Amino acid sequence: MASGKRDDRFERETRQRLRDYHAKQTVHVEQARRRRRDNIVAVVAVVVVLALATVAQLLFFSIGPGVPEPTPTPTPSASASPEAGANTGDVPSADIAEGRTWTGSLVLNGVDLGVSLDGATAPQAVSALISLADEGFYDGKTCHRLTNGGFFVLQCGSVNGDGTGDTGFQYGPIENAPADDVYPAGTIAMARQGGNAYSQSTQFFIVYEDTTIPADEAGGYSVVGTVTSGLDQLAAQITDAGVADGSNDGAPAVATTIGSFTLQ
Repeated sequence: MASGKRDDRFERETRQRLRDYHAKQTVHVEQARRRRRDNIVAVVAVVVVLALATVAQLLFFSIGPGVPEPTPTPTPSASASPEAGANTGDVPSADIAEGRTWTGSLVLNGVDLGVSLDGATAPQAVSALISLADEGFYDGKTCHRLTNGGFFVLQCGSVNGDGTGDTGFQYGPIENAPADDVYPAGTIAMARQGGNAYSQSTQFFIVYEDTTIPADEAGGYSVVGTVTSGLDQLAAQITDAGVADGSNDGAPAVATTIGSFTLQ
C-alpha cells in the first residue's frame, strides 16, 4: 500500500513538473513573439521616419528655401520663365567680376556682415550682384524668407519683398555648386526656381548654419561667396527669433531689411 501511494505521488509530481515546463515554455514563446513584433514595428517606424525626412527634404528645396517663386506677369505667357540653357533680359556681363575676389559689407537691420565674393569661380553670378549693388538695387529690399526646419537659410533680394517681382533678367548656368550638396554656415548662394538653372536673378540666400541642400535635376545652387564676419550677430538679432507664423519656412519673425550692400 505504501509503495502505491509513493507511485501516485511521483506521478502527480511528474505531471505538475510537466505542466510547469509547458507553462514556462508558453511564456517564453510568447515573449519571443512579442520581441519579434516589437522589433518589426521599430524597424518599420525608422523606415517611415527616414522616408518622410527624405520627402520633406526634397520638397523643401524644390519649392522651399533658396527657391524663388515664379515671377508673376500681367498675362500668362510662354516666356514667363527662361528656357533651359538660355539667358533672358539684360543680363550683366560676366566680365564685371574681373575673375577676382570682391570684399564688402551687407547690412541687415543694422547688422554689418562682412562678405567676400569669388569672381573667379562664379563670374556670372558675382557680376550680377556687383551690378545690382552698384545700382543701389538692394538698398531697402527685404529678406522675405527664413527656414529653420533642418535647413538654415535666410533669403533676400526679391523685387516686391515677397519672393515675386519682375527683375528684368534671368541667367545661368549654375556656378560653383558643392559636389557634396553641403553648404557650410556663412555661405552666400543664388536662389533659383526648382529644376531651372537659368532662373537666377536678384535673389540670394545666406546659410546661417551648416545645411545640406539636395541638388535637383538642374543641379545645386551657385555659391558666390561667404559671410566673413557678423554671422553670430545675424543669429542673435534675426534668425534665432524664427519664423513669424511659428512654422519652419516663411517670413522671419524679425522683419529684415537690407540697409546697404557695398562691394569693392
